[in-house]
Amino acid sequence: MPITNSIINYRRFLKRRNYSPHTVKNYLNLLKHFVVWVDVPIEEVTKKKVVAYVDSLLNRRLAPKTINCHLISIRVFYDYLQDEEGIELTNPVKQGSLLRLPRPLPRHLRDHEVIMLFELIDSPRDRAMFSLMLRCGLRVEEVAELHLADIDYRRSRIMVQNGKGGKGRVVYVSRDAYRTLVAYLKARPTSRAKRVFVVEKGAYRGKPLSVRGIQKRMECYARKAGLHVSCHQLRHTMATQLLNADAELVTIQDLLGHSLITTTQRYCRVSNLKVQRDYFKAMEIVMKRAMAPQRSSAGAREETSPQASPPPEPSESQ
Repeated sequence: MPITNSIINYRRFLKRRNYSPHTVKNYLNLLKHFVVWVDVPIEEVTKKKVVAYVDSLLNRRLAPKTINCHLISIRVFYDYLQDEEGIELTNPVKQGSLLRLPRPLPRHLRDHEVIMLFELIDSPRDRAMFSLMLRCGLRVEEVAELHLADIDYRRSRIMVQNGKGGKGRVVYVSRDAYRTLVAYLKARPTSRAKRVFVVEKGAYRGKPLSVRGIQKRMECYARKAGLHVSCHQLRHTMATQLLNADAELVTIQDLLGHSLITTTQRYCRVSNLKVQRDYFKAMEIVMKRAMAPQRSSAGAREETSPQASPPPEPSESQ
């Protein structure tokens, strides 16, 4: 089968697997780069050829994370050719072919930085957007996709219908975030859009606000505040604050929509306040237990020691 037909069928396959439109577009774009670069038929590509492709990407100074995206798109395509089209070939991209990536700790905002940032946000819409990230842990994509029907005002909660990986979840809205959201909805421009956050000015007034539009608003406020902050760091801040307030790790995992508890556990390495409290609390118990045998042995020595004899009576000659 010609490679063009395979790619068309592959696109349909990704859609049937319920990949998001953004993911489908990204996979196909990355695969196109590889197909244009490779100089042998797609069925004859070897691991050595893939290594040469990685070298070419490194020479273009692409980040390791970006190169891994290229490799993953190629690997998924070859899996498709094997499993769906029945083509006998060896997948040249194995699990161990991906580049090792650094695992930086999630960076969160300090309390005074949160105050500094939100003092500069005077737009009801922007305050509502960023409050949902800070208090509910919503991703920027989830804020952009939030629909009016997703908000349960009576229970103060939001139904995230299509989170990362197509998974839904329920998040809860704090009192201050609830007030901010209601204030925006009262001032929201009249629009037929079902999404909550819309453009407020210009030719696109009333149209849904894009992810990039939200990110640009954050970049603007970050410059004014003199802070290095992104939308995703508000989500990190929420997780860290909950952990410092002694929320259970599984609760934070559920609110953030993490598939693996190990992803949530990374916040434990950042949240030094809870570690500090737990350490000193545990040390008090340890030291009390260590002192108990010493006090017991000291009391026993006092009971068994001989009584001191009284001083002698003075003699008459003295």
